[in-house]
Amino acid sequence: MAGSEQQQRALMLFDTRMKKAEMFRPLIEGKVSMYVCGVTPYDFSHARAYVAFDVLYRYLKYLGYEVEYVRNFTDIDDKIIRRANEAGETATSLSSRFIDEFLRDMVELQCLPPTREPRVTEHTKEIIDLITK
Repeated sequence: MAGSEQQQRALMLFDTRMKKAEMFRPLIEGKVSMYVCGVTPYDFSHARAYVAFDVLYRYLKYLGYEVEYVRNFTDIDDKIIRRANEAGETATSLSSRFIDEFLRDMVELQCLPPTREPRVTEHTKEIIDLITK
């Protein structure tokens, strides 16, 4: 990478393990994979963290990286089941309602949609297989 292009892609991030700011270097040149643990939709969500990741996503794209941004929904959880039972509805209807609310909030905040938004319930078998290994 030429000096000016490298300077153009300069991004310093704080490494909490090393306790210092370090130059960001992707594992694969020109590509970044970004996984953000999404909401557990049992109530209205706080948006601050997702706005922060949206800024990072936009900046990485601005720097010219090809970004695979994944933000999941943990749409089955003890909190969801408990809240659904209290409300007299299914866990699926409760989590779907709050996922819709969250997505409306992201649109209102003008956050870009991630590349993918998987739901835990769509990948339960793979998660169980991974845990058993």
